[in-house]
Amino acid sequence: MLKLLLKKQITEVFRSVFYDAKKNRMRPKGAIAGWVVFYVLLIGGMLGGLFTMLSLTLCGPLTEAGVGWLYFLLLSGISILLGAFGSVFNTYAGLYLAKDNDLLLSLPIPVKTIIASRLLNVYLMGAMYSSLVLLPALIVYWAVAGLTVSRLVCGLLLLLIVTVTVLLLSCVLGLAVAKISLKLKNKSIVTVLISLLFIAGYYFFYFRAQTFINVLVQNAAEYGEKIRGAAAALWAFGRIGEGDLLWTAVFLAATAVLTALVWLLLSKSFLLVAGGSASEKKTRLKDKPDRVRSAFGALLGREFKAFTSNPNYMLNCGLGVLLIPALGVALLLKGPFLFETFTQVLQEKTGLLPVLIAAAMTFLCTMNSSAAPAVSLEGKTLWVVQSLPLEEKTVLRAKAAVQALLSAVPMLFTSVSAAAVLETDLFTRVLVVLYPVVFSLFFALFCTVVGVKMPLLDWTNPVTPIKQSGAVLVTTFGGWGICAVPAVLYLLFGSFVGPAPYLLVFTALFAAAALLLLRWLDTKGSRIFSELS
Repeated sequence: MLKLLLKKQITEVFRSVFYDAKKNRMRPKGAIAGWVVFYVLLIGGMLGGLFTMLSLTLCGPLTEAGVGWLYFLLLSGISILLGAFGSVFNTYAGLYLAKDNDLLLSLPIPVKTIIASRLLNVYLMGAMYSSLVLLPALIVYWAVAGLTVSRLVCGLLLLLIVTVTVLLLSCVLGLAVAKISLKLKNKSIVTVLISLLFIAGYYFFYFRAQTFINVLVQNAAEYGEKIRGAAAALWAFGRIGEGDLLWTAVFLAATAVLTALVWLLLSKSFLLVAGGSASEKKTRLKDKPDRVRSAFGALLGREFKAFTSNPNYMLNCGLGVLLIPALGVALLLKGPFLFETFTQVLQEKTGLLPVLIAAAMTFLCTMNSSAAPAVSLEGKTLWVVQSLPLEEKTVLRAKAAVQALLSAVPMLFTSVSAAAVLETDLFTRVLVVLYPVVFSLFFALFCTVVGVKMPLLDWTNPVTPIKQSGAVLVTTFGGWGICAVPAVLYLLFGSFVGPAPYLLVFTALFAAAALLLLRWLDTKGSRIFSELS
Protein backbone atom coordinates (compact mmCIF):
# COMPACT_ATOMS: atom_id res chain seq x y z
CA MET A 1 0.00 0.00 0.00
CA LEU A 2 2.84 2.41 0.83
CA LYS A 3 4.45 1.81 -2.57
CA LEU A 4 1.14 2.38 -4.35
CA LEU A 5 0.46 5.63 -2.49
CA LEU A 6 3.98 6.89 -3.16
CA LYS A 7 3.58 6.15 -6.88
CA LYS A 8 0.31 8.11 -6.84
CA GLN A 9 2.00 11.08 -5.15
CA ILE A 10 4.91 11.18 -7.58
CA THR A 11 2.55 10.88 -10.56
CA GLU A 12 0.58 13.87 -9.29
CA VAL A 13 3.72 16.00 -8.82
CA PHE A 14 5.06 15.19 -12.30
CA ARG A 15 1.65 15.07 -13.95
CA SER A 16 2.78 17.16 -16.94
CA VAL A 17 5.38 14.50 -17.77
CA PHE A 18 2.88 11.63 -17.88
CA TYR A 19 -0.26 13.43 -19.03
CA ASP A 20 -0.91 15.59 -22.11
CA ALA A 21 -3.28 18.30 -20.88
CA LYS A 22 -3.92 19.63 -24.37
CA LYS A 23 -5.08 16.28 -25.77
CA ASN A 24 -6.61 15.11 -22.47
CA ARG A 25 -4.84 11.73 -22.50
CA MET A 26 -1.76 9.91 -21.21
CA ARG A 27 1.45 10.44 -23.16
CA PRO A 28 3.02 7.50 -25.04
CA LYS A 29 5.94 5.81 -23.30
CA GLY A 30 8.42 7.29 -25.79
CA ALA A 31 7.11 10.81 -25.13
CA ILE A 32 7.32 10.26 -21.35
CA ALA A 33 10.94 9.12 -21.69
CA GLY A 34 11.69 12.16 -23.85
CA TRP A 35 10.17 14.56 -21.31
CA VAL A 36 12.10 12.91 -18.47
CA VAL A 37 15.38 13.31 -20.36
CA PHE A 38 14.47 16.91 -21.21
CA TYR A 39 13.75 17.87 -17.59
CA VAL A 40 16.87 16.08 -16.32
CA LEU A 41 19.06 17.91 -18.82
CA LEU A 42 17.29 21.22 -18.23
CA ILE A 43 17.23 21.21 -14.43
CA GLY A 44 20.39 19.17 -13.88
CA GLY A 45 22.30 20.96 -16.60
CA MET A 46 21.33 24.50 -15.61
CA LEU A 47 21.22 24.35 -11.82
CA GLY A 48 23.78 21.55 -11.51
CA GLY A 49 26.14 23.39 -13.85
CA LEU A 50 25.65 26.67 -11.98
CA PHE A 51 26.52 25.15 -8.61
CA THR A 52 29.40 23.16 -10.10
CA MET A 53 30.94 26.45 -11.23
CA LEU A 54 30.34 27.92 -7.78
CA SER A 55 32.01 24.89 -6.17
CA LEU A 56 35.01 25.16 -8.48
CA THR A 57 35.34 28.85 -7.58
CA LEU A 58 35.22 28.31 -3.80
CA CYS A 59 36.76 24.90 -3.19
CA GLY A 60 40.39 25.56 -4.12
CA PRO A 61 40.91 28.86 -2.26
CA LEU A 62 39.03 27.77 0.88
CA THR A 63 40.78 24.40 1.03
CA GLU A 64 44.20 26.00 0.61
CA ALA A 65 43.34 28.48 3.38
CA GLY A 66 42.64 25.53 5.72
CA VAL A 67 38.90 26.24 6.01
CA GLY A 68 37.45 23.42 3.93
CA TRP A 69 34.73 23.14 6.55
CA LEU A 70 33.59 26.67 5.60
CA TYR A 71 33.20 25.47 2.00
CA PHE A 72 30.86 22.69 3.11
CA LEU A 73 29.02 25.00 5.49
CA LEU A 74 28.25 27.47 2.69
CA LEU A 75 27.24 24.89 0.10
CA SER A 76 25.18 22.90 2.61
CA GLY A 77 23.37 26.09 3.63
CA ILE A 78 22.53 26.89 0.01
CA SER A 79 21.45 23.29 -0.49
CA ILE A 80 19.10 23.43 2.51
CA LEU A 81 17.59 26.76 1.43
CA LEU A 82 16.99 25.61 -2.14
CA GLY A 83 15.59 22.25 -1.05
CA ALA A 84 13.29 23.75 1.61
CA PHE A 85 11.88 26.40 -0.72
CA GLY A 86 11.49 23.90 -3.54
CA SER A 87 9.48 21.47 -1.43
CA VAL A 88 7.69 23.64 1.15
CA PHE A 89 4.71 24.33 -1.13
CA ASN A 90 4.63 20.68 -2.14
CA THR A 91 4.45 19.90 1.59
CA TYR A 92 1.66 22.44 2.09
CA ALA A 93 -0.41 21.17 -0.84
CA GLY A 94 0.59 17.50 -0.84
CA LEU A 95 0.88 16.65 2.85
CA TYR A 96 -1.49 18.83 4.85
CA LEU A 97 -4.11 20.29 2.51
CA ALA A 98 -4.19 17.78 -0.33
CA LYS A 99 -7.48 17.66 -2.24
CA ASP A 100 -7.80 13.91 -1.74
CA ASN A 101 -7.32 13.90 2.04
CA ASP A 102 -11.01 13.22 2.70
CA LEU A 103 -11.07 10.38 0.17
CA LEU A 104 -7.94 8.65 1.51
CA LEU A 105 -8.98 9.07 5.14
CA SER A 106 -12.34 7.45 4.36
CA LEU A 107 -10.61 4.33 3.01
CA PRO A 108 -9.36 1.45 5.22
CA ILE A 109 -5.80 2.75 5.07
CA PRO A 110 -3.86 3.45 8.28
CA VAL A 111 -3.26 7.17 8.81
CA LYS A 112 0.43 6.51 9.43
CA THR A 113 0.71 4.87 6.00
CA ILE A 114 -0.80 7.98 4.38
CA ILE A 115 1.58 10.22 6.31
CA ALA A 116 4.58 8.03 5.43
CA SER A 117 3.77 8.11 1.69
CA ARG A 118 3.36 11.89 1.77
CA LEU A 119 6.59 12.31 3.74
CA LEU A 120 8.54 10.14 1.30
CA ASN A 121 7.20 12.24 -1.56
CA VAL A 122 8.28 15.45 0.20
CA TYR A 123 11.68 13.92 0.96
CA LEU A 124 12.27 12.96 -2.66
CA MET A 125 11.30 16.44 -3.90
CA GLY A 126 13.55 18.16 -1.38
CA ALA A 127 16.39 15.73 -2.04
CA MET A 128 16.12 16.43 -5.77
CA TYR A 129 16.62 20.16 -5.25
CA SER A 130 19.26 20.00 -2.52
CA SER A 131 21.31 17.35 -4.35
CA LEU A 132 21.73 19.75 -7.27
CA VAL A 133 23.89 21.84 -4.94
CA LEU A 134 25.58 19.35 -2.64
CA LEU A 135 26.46 16.54 -5.05
CA PRO A 136 28.57 18.82 -7.30
CA ALA A 137 30.13 20.31 -4.16
CA LEU A 138 31.18 16.88 -2.88
CA ILE A 139 32.54 15.73 -6.25
CA VAL A 140 34.55 18.93 -6.69
CA TYR A 141 35.97 18.63 -3.16
CA TRP A 142 36.97 15.00 -3.70
CA ALA A 143 38.68 15.99 -6.95
CA VAL A 144 40.54 18.97 -5.43
CA ALA A 145 41.39 17.75 -1.92
CA GLY A 146 41.66 14.03 -2.67
CA LEU A 147 39.30 11.15 -2.00
CA THR A 148 39.68 8.98 1.10
CA VAL A 149 37.40 6.41 2.69
CA SER A 150 36.43 8.73 5.55
CA ARG A 151 35.69 11.63 3.19
CA LEU A 152 33.57 9.39 0.97
CA VAL A 153 31.55 7.95 3.87
CA CYS A 154 31.13 11.28 5.66
CA GLY A 155 30.31 13.07 2.43
CA LEU A 156 27.49 10.66 1.62
CA LEU A 157 26.22 10.90 5.21
CA LEU A 158 26.37 14.70 4.91
CA LEU A 159 24.11 14.41 1.87
CA LEU A 160 21.71 12.26 3.93
CA ILE A 161 21.76 14.71 6.85
CA VAL A 162 21.12 17.70 4.56
CA THR A 163 18.24 16.04 2.70
CA VAL A 164 16.59 14.93 5.94
CA THR A 165 17.07 18.44 7.33
CA VAL A 166 15.29 19.78 4.25
CA LEU A 167 12.45 17.35 4.94
CA LEU A 168 12.15 18.50 8.56
CA LEU A 169 12.19 22.19 7.61
CA SER A 170 9.64 21.59 4.87
CA CYS A 171 7.33 19.83 7.31
CA VAL A 172 7.53 22.61 9.90
CA LEU A 173 7.24 25.45 7.37
CA GLY A 174 4.52 23.61 5.44
CA LEU A 175 2.53 23.20 8.65
CA ALA A 176 2.83 26.93 9.32
CA VAL A 177 1.79 27.80 5.76
CA ALA A 178 -1.15 25.37 5.93
CA LYS A 179 -2.46 26.80 9.21
CA ILE A 180 -2.09 30.37 7.97
CA SER A 181 -3.78 29.56 4.66
CA LEU A 182 -6.85 28.25 6.50
CA LYS A 183 -7.33 31.75 7.93
CA LEU A 184 -6.85 33.60 4.64
CA LYS A 185 -9.63 34.53 2.27
CA ASN A 186 -7.46 35.15 -0.81
CA LYS A 187 -4.64 32.63 -0.82
CA SER A 188 -3.66 33.41 -4.41
CA ILE A 189 -2.42 36.90 -3.51
CA VAL A 190 -0.20 35.44 -0.77
CA THR A 191 1.21 32.84 -3.19
CA VAL A 192 2.01 35.56 -5.73
CA LEU A 193 3.68 37.79 -3.14
CA ILE A 194 5.84 34.93 -1.82
CA SER A 195 6.84 33.99 -5.37
CA LEU A 196 7.75 37.59 -6.19
CA LEU A 197 9.78 37.91 -2.99
CA PHE A 198 11.70 34.78 -3.92
CA ILE A 199 12.34 36.10 -7.45
CA ALA A 200 13.50 39.46 -6.08
CA GLY A 201 15.76 37.74 -3.53
CA TYR A 202 17.18 35.45 -6.20
CA TYR A 203 18.16 38.33 -8.47
CA PHE A 204 19.51 40.37 -5.56
CA PHE A 205 21.83 37.56 -4.45
CA TYR A 206 22.64 36.67 -8.06
CA PHE A 207 23.97 40.13 -8.82
CA ARG A 208 25.72 40.37 -5.45
CA ALA A 209 27.16 36.85 -5.52
CA GLN A 210 30.43 37.67 -7.29
CA THR A 211 31.23 40.47 -4.84
CA PHE A 212 30.46 38.19 -1.90
CA ILE A 213 32.64 35.39 -3.31
CA ASN A 214 35.59 37.73 -3.88
CA VAL A 215 35.39 39.12 -0.33
CA LEU A 216 35.00 35.64 1.14
CA VAL A 217 37.99 34.20 -0.74
CA GLN A 218 40.23 37.14 0.20
CA ASN A 219 39.32 36.95 3.89
CA ALA A 220 38.60 33.22 4.27
CA ALA A 221 40.91 32.58 7.20
CA GLU A 222 39.66 35.61 9.14
CA TYR A 223 35.99 34.76 8.62
CA GLY A 224 36.67 31.12 9.44
CA GLU A 225 38.16 32.02 12.82
CA LYS A 226 35.24 34.32 13.65
CA ILE A 227 32.65 31.66 12.82
CA ARG A 228 34.55 28.96 14.69
CA GLY A 229 34.78 31.15 17.77
CA ALA A 230 31.22 32.49 17.75
CA ALA A 231 29.36 29.45 16.40
CA ALA A 232 31.25 26.23 17.05
CA ALA A 233 28.23 24.15 15.97
CA LEU A 234 28.52 25.54 12.44
CA TRP A 235 32.21 24.67 12.36
CA ALA A 236 31.41 21.15 13.55
CA PHE A 237 28.76 20.77 10.85
CA GLY A 238 31.21 21.82 8.16
CA ARG A 239 33.73 19.29 9.45
CA ILE A 240 31.44 16.46 8.31
CA GLY A 241 32.37 17.09 4.70
CA GLU A 242 36.07 16.97 5.54
CA GLY A 243 35.69 13.44 6.89
CA ASP A 244 35.34 13.97 10.65
CA LEU A 245 33.69 10.73 11.82
CA LEU A 246 32.96 11.98 15.36
CA TRP A 247 30.95 15.03 14.30
CA THR A 248 29.28 13.02 11.58
CA ALA A 249 27.98 10.58 14.19
CA VAL A 250 26.82 13.46 16.46
CA PHE A 251 24.82 15.22 13.74
CA LEU A 252 23.46 11.93 12.41
CA ALA A 253 22.11 11.09 15.88
CA ALA A 254 20.66 14.61 16.29
CA THR A 255 18.94 14.33 12.89
CA ALA A 256 17.43 10.99 13.88
CA VAL A 257 16.06 12.45 17.11
CA LEU A 258 14.55 15.46 15.32
CA THR A 259 13.02 13.18 12.71
CA ALA A 260 11.33 11.14 15.44
CA LEU A 261 9.98 14.33 17.06
CA VAL A 262 8.59 15.62 13.75
CA TRP A 263 6.96 12.24 13.12
CA LEU A 264 5.23 12.45 16.51
CA LEU A 265 4.13 16.01 15.78
CA LEU A 266 2.72 15.00 12.40
CA SER A 267 0.94 11.98 13.83
CA LYS A 268 -0.91 14.24 16.26
CA SER A 269 -1.51 17.28 14.04
CA PHE A 270 -2.15 15.70 10.63
CA LEU A 271 -5.84 15.00 11.16
CA LEU A 272 -6.41 18.46 12.65
CA VAL A 273 -4.80 20.27 9.71
CA ALA A 274 -5.98 17.88 6.99
CA GLY A 275 -9.53 18.36 8.20
CA GLY A 276 -9.00 22.03 8.87
CA SER A 277 -11.73 23.13 6.53
CA ALA A 278 -14.27 21.53 8.86
CA SER A 279 -13.03 23.56 11.82
CA GLU A 280 -13.38 26.91 10.11
CA LYS A 281 -15.68 29.39 11.74
CA LYS A 282 -19.25 29.24 10.54
CA THR A 283 -20.51 32.42 8.94
CA ARG A 284 -23.88 33.76 9.91
CA LEU A 285 -26.07 34.83 7.03
CA LYS A 286 -27.17 38.44 7.14
CA ASP A 287 -30.02 40.00 5.25
CA LYS A 288 -28.34 42.62 3.07
CA PRO A 289 -29.70 44.31 -0.03
CA ASP A 290 -28.03 43.21 -3.26
CA ARG A 291 -25.89 45.77 -5.01
CA VAL A 292 -27.24 46.40 -8.46
CA ARG A 293 -24.61 46.61 -11.21
CA SER A 294 -24.75 47.00 -14.93
CA ALA A 295 -24.16 43.98 -17.15
CA PHE A 296 -20.73 45.27 -18.10
CA GLY A 297 -19.85 45.98 -14.45
CA ALA A 298 -20.90 42.48 -13.39
CA LEU A 299 -18.81 40.91 -16.17
CA LEU A 300 -15.87 43.13 -15.28
CA GLY A 301 -16.05 41.99 -11.65
CA ARG A 302 -16.26 38.38 -12.82
CA GLU A 303 -13.11 38.75 -14.92
CA PHE A 304 -11.20 40.43 -12.10
CA LYS A 305 -12.22 37.63 -9.73
CA ALA A 306 -10.99 35.02 -12.23
CA PHE A 307 -7.69 36.89 -12.51
CA THR A 308 -7.06 37.33 -8.77
CA SER A 309 -8.12 33.78 -7.84
CA ASN A 310 -5.40 32.09 -9.92
CA PRO A 311 -1.74 32.73 -8.90
CA ASN A 312 -0.45 31.30 -12.19
CA TYR A 313 -2.70 33.69 -14.09
CA MET A 314 -1.43 36.68 -12.11
CA LEU A 315 2.26 35.74 -12.31
CA ASN A 316 2.29 34.91 -16.01
CA CYS A 317 -0.15 37.50 -17.35
CA GLY A 318 -0.02 40.33 -14.82
CA LEU A 319 3.61 40.94 -13.88
CA GLY A 320 3.47 44.37 -15.48
CA VAL A 321 1.11 45.52 -12.73
CA LEU A 322 4.18 45.69 -10.48
CA LEU A 323 6.92 46.37 -13.04
CA ILE A 324 5.24 49.39 -14.66
CA PRO A 325 4.92 51.49 -11.46
CA ALA A 326 8.36 50.21 -10.34
CA LEU A 327 9.80 51.87 -13.45
CA GLY A 328 7.94 55.06 -12.53
CA VAL A 329 9.45 55.11 -9.05
CA ALA A 330 12.91 54.40 -10.50
CA LEU A 331 12.53 57.29 -12.93
CA LEU A 332 11.57 59.68 -10.13
CA LEU A 333 14.54 58.60 -8.01
CA LYS A 334 17.26 58.00 -10.62
CA GLY A 335 15.78 59.50 -13.77
CA PRO A 336 17.83 62.73 -13.95
CA PHE A 337 21.12 60.84 -13.46
CA LEU A 338 20.20 58.18 -16.04
CA PHE A 339 19.03 60.75 -18.58
CA GLU A 340 22.21 62.78 -18.14
CA THR A 341 24.28 59.64 -18.75
CA PHE A 342 22.24 58.75 -21.84
CA THR A 343 22.59 62.29 -23.17
CA GLN A 344 26.38 62.09 -22.89
CA VAL A 345 26.42 58.73 -24.67
CA LEU A 346 23.94 59.66 -27.41
CA GLN A 347 25.42 63.13 -27.94
CA GLU A 348 23.88 64.41 -31.20
CA LYS A 349 20.99 61.90 -31.01
CA THR A 350 19.38 63.55 -27.98
CA GLY A 351 15.92 63.27 -29.57
CA LEU A 352 16.19 59.50 -29.24
CA LEU A 353 15.83 59.57 -25.45
CA PRO A 354 12.04 60.29 -25.26
CA VAL A 355 11.40 57.61 -27.88
CA LEU A 356 13.50 55.04 -25.98
CA ILE A 357 11.73 55.82 -22.70
CA ALA A 358 8.35 55.47 -24.40
CA ALA A 359 9.44 52.16 -25.98
CA ALA A 360 10.61 50.87 -22.58
CA MET A 361 7.22 51.66 -21.05
CA THR A 362 5.36 49.90 -23.86
CA PHE A 363 7.64 46.88 -23.47
CA LEU A 364 6.62 46.59 -19.80
CA CYS A 365 3.02 46.90 -20.94
CA THR A 366 3.38 43.58 -22.80
CA MET A 367 4.02 41.92 -19.42
CA ASN A 368 0.25 42.25 -18.92
CA SER A 369 -1.60 39.88 -21.24
CA SER A 370 -4.58 38.74 -19.19
CA ALA A 371 -6.93 39.08 -22.18
CA ALA A 372 -4.98 36.57 -24.31
CA PRO A 373 -6.06 33.42 -22.40
CA ALA A 374 -9.31 34.94 -21.06
CA VAL A 375 -11.56 33.28 -23.66
CA SER A 376 -9.70 29.96 -23.39
CA LEU A 377 -10.08 29.95 -19.60
CA GLU A 378 -13.84 29.70 -20.03
CA GLY A 379 -13.11 26.10 -21.07
CA LYS A 380 -16.01 23.68 -20.89
CA THR A 381 -18.14 26.26 -19.04
CA LEU A 382 -18.14 28.62 -22.03
CA TRP A 383 -21.81 27.82 -22.60
CA VAL A 384 -22.67 29.55 -19.31
CA VAL A 385 -21.62 33.01 -20.46
CA GLN A 386 -22.93 32.31 -23.99
CA SER A 387 -26.37 31.49 -22.59
CA LEU A 388 -26.68 34.74 -20.65
CA PRO A 389 -29.00 37.42 -22.07
CA LEU A 390 -26.03 39.59 -23.01
CA GLU A 391 -24.46 40.78 -26.19
CA GLU A 392 -21.25 38.93 -27.03
CA LYS A 393 -19.43 42.21 -27.51
CA THR A 394 -20.12 43.11 -23.87
CA VAL A 395 -18.41 39.90 -22.74
CA LEU A 396 -15.37 40.53 -24.95
CA ARG A 397 -15.14 44.18 -23.94
CA ALA A 398 -15.08 43.16 -20.28
CA LYS A 399 -12.15 40.80 -20.93
CA ALA A 400 -10.26 43.56 -22.74
CA ALA A 401 -11.15 46.14 -20.07
CA VAL A 402 -9.49 44.12 -17.30
CA GLN A 403 -6.13 44.15 -19.08
CA ALA A 404 -6.60 47.79 -20.10
CA LEU A 405 -7.17 48.83 -16.48
CA LEU A 406 -4.29 46.70 -15.19
CA SER A 407 -1.96 48.41 -17.67
CA ALA A 408 -3.29 51.92 -18.32
CA VAL A 409 -3.73 52.98 -14.69
CA PRO A 410 -0.15 52.22 -13.53
CA MET A 411 1.12 53.33 -16.95
CA LEU A 412 -0.38 56.78 -16.41
CA PHE A 413 1.67 57.17 -13.23
CA THR A 414 4.87 55.96 -14.91
CA SER A 415 4.45 58.07 -18.04
CA VAL A 416 3.75 61.18 -15.97
CA SER A 417 6.87 60.42 -13.92
CA ALA A 418 8.92 60.08 -17.11
CA ALA A 419 7.57 63.32 -18.50
CA ALA A 420 8.31 65.11 -15.22
CA VAL A 421 12.02 64.26 -15.25
CA LEU A 422 12.65 64.53 -19.00
CA GLU A 423 14.33 67.73 -20.11
CA THR A 424 12.39 68.46 -23.28
CA ASP A 425 9.60 70.67 -24.60
CA LEU A 426 6.02 70.51 -23.30
CA PHE A 427 4.54 68.93 -26.45
CA THR A 428 7.02 66.02 -26.31
CA ARG A 429 6.27 65.48 -22.63
CA VAL A 430 2.54 65.30 -23.34
CA LEU A 431 3.18 62.69 -26.03
CA VAL A 432 5.44 60.69 -23.69
CA VAL A 433 2.37 60.47 -21.42
CA LEU A 434 -0.16 59.70 -24.15
CA TYR A 435 1.82 57.24 -26.28
CA PRO A 436 2.25 54.37 -23.72
CA VAL A 437 -1.30 54.83 -22.37
CA VAL A 438 -2.77 54.56 -25.88
CA PHE A 439 -0.51 51.58 -26.56
CA SER A 440 -1.77 49.83 -23.42
CA LEU A 441 -5.37 50.17 -24.69
CA PHE A 442 -4.33 48.92 -28.13
CA PHE A 443 -2.47 45.95 -26.68
CA ALA A 444 -5.42 44.93 -24.49
CA LEU A 445 -7.65 44.82 -27.58
CA PHE A 446 -4.95 43.05 -29.58
CA CYS A 447 -4.68 40.30 -26.93
CA THR A 448 -8.47 39.90 -26.88
CA VAL A 449 -8.63 39.56 -30.67
CA VAL A 450 -5.87 36.93 -30.70
CA GLY A 451 -7.61 35.10 -27.82
CA VAL A 452 -10.85 34.94 -29.82
CA LYS A 453 -9.05 33.77 -32.97
CA MET A 454 -6.92 31.14 -31.19
CA PRO A 455 -9.03 29.62 -28.39
CA LEU A 456 -7.96 26.54 -26.44
CA LEU A 457 -11.04 25.18 -24.73
CA ASP A 458 -10.38 21.45 -24.25
CA TRP A 459 -7.89 21.81 -21.41
CA THR A 460 -7.94 19.88 -18.14
CA ASN A 461 -5.66 22.21 -16.22
CA PRO A 462 -6.04 26.04 -16.34
CA VAL A 463 -2.26 26.37 -16.50
CA THR A 464 -2.40 25.03 -20.08
CA PRO A 465 -4.11 28.05 -21.72
CA ILE A 466 -2.11 30.42 -19.51
CA LYS A 467 1.33 29.03 -20.38
CA GLN A 468 1.00 26.81 -23.44
CA SER A 469 -1.66 28.34 -25.67
CA GLY A 470 -0.90 29.79 -29.06
CA ALA A 471 -2.64 33.04 -28.11
CA VAL A 472 -0.19 33.73 -25.28
CA LEU A 473 2.75 32.86 -27.52
CA VAL A 474 1.60 35.18 -30.31
CA THR A 475 0.76 38.10 -28.04
CA THR A 476 4.03 37.82 -26.10
CA PHE A 477 6.41 37.76 -29.05
CA GLY A 478 4.12 39.85 -31.23
CA GLY A 479 3.91 42.49 -28.52
CA TRP A 480 7.68 42.67 -28.25
CA GLY A 481 7.95 43.08 -32.01
CA ILE A 482 5.31 45.81 -32.09
CA CYS A 483 7.15 47.68 -29.31
CA ALA A 484 10.47 47.42 -31.10
CA VAL A 485 9.26 48.71 -34.49
CA PRO A 486 8.87 52.41 -33.51
CA ALA A 487 12.26 52.49 -31.76
CA VAL A 488 14.06 50.79 -34.65
CA LEU A 489 12.43 53.02 -37.26
CA TYR A 490 13.38 56.11 -35.28
CA LEU A 491 17.00 54.97 -35.23
CA LEU A 492 16.88 54.68 -39.02
CA PHE A 493 14.71 57.61 -40.09
CA GLY A 494 13.31 59.43 -37.07
CA SER A 495 16.20 61.84 -36.61
CA PHE A 496 14.94 63.69 -39.72
CA VAL A 497 11.53 64.21 -38.11
CA GLY A 498 12.18 64.78 -34.39
CA PRO A 499 10.72 63.00 -31.35
CA ALA A 500 7.48 65.00 -31.00
CA PRO A 501 6.08 64.54 -34.54
CA TYR A 502 7.31 60.94 -34.53
CA LEU A 503 5.55 60.05 -31.27
CA LEU A 504 2.44 61.89 -32.47
CA VAL A 505 2.29 59.77 -35.63
CA PHE A 506 2.63 56.47 -33.76
CA THR A 507 0.18 57.56 -31.07
CA ALA A 508 -2.37 58.24 -33.79
CA LEU A 509 -1.57 54.91 -35.50
CA PHE A 510 -2.05 52.90 -32.31
CA ALA A 511 -5.26 54.80 -31.50
CA ALA A 512 -6.63 54.07 -34.98
CA ALA A 513 -5.57 50.41 -34.70
CA ALA A 514 -7.32 50.16 -31.32
CA LEU A 515 -10.57 51.49 -32.82
CA LEU A 516 -10.34 48.99 -35.67
CA LEU A 517 -9.73 46.11 -33.26
CA LEU A 518 -12.66 47.24 -31.12
CA ARG A 519 -14.87 47.36 -34.22
CA TRP A 520 -13.75 43.83 -35.14
CA LEU A 521 -14.54 42.53 -31.65
CA ASP A 522 -18.01 44.10 -31.75
CA THR A 523 -18.85 42.50 -35.10
CA LYS A 524 -16.94 39.54 -36.46
CA GLY A 525 -15.26 38.70 -33.15
CA SER A 526 -18.66 38.52 -31.42
CA ARG A 527 -19.95 36.12 -34.07
CA ILE A 528 -16.89 33.88 -33.70
CA PHE A 529 -17.26 33.92 -29.92
CA SER A 530 -20.94 32.95 -30.12
CA GLU A 531 -20.08 29.94 -32.31
CA LEU A 532 -17.30 28.58 -30.08
CA SER A 533 -18.00 25.34 -28.29
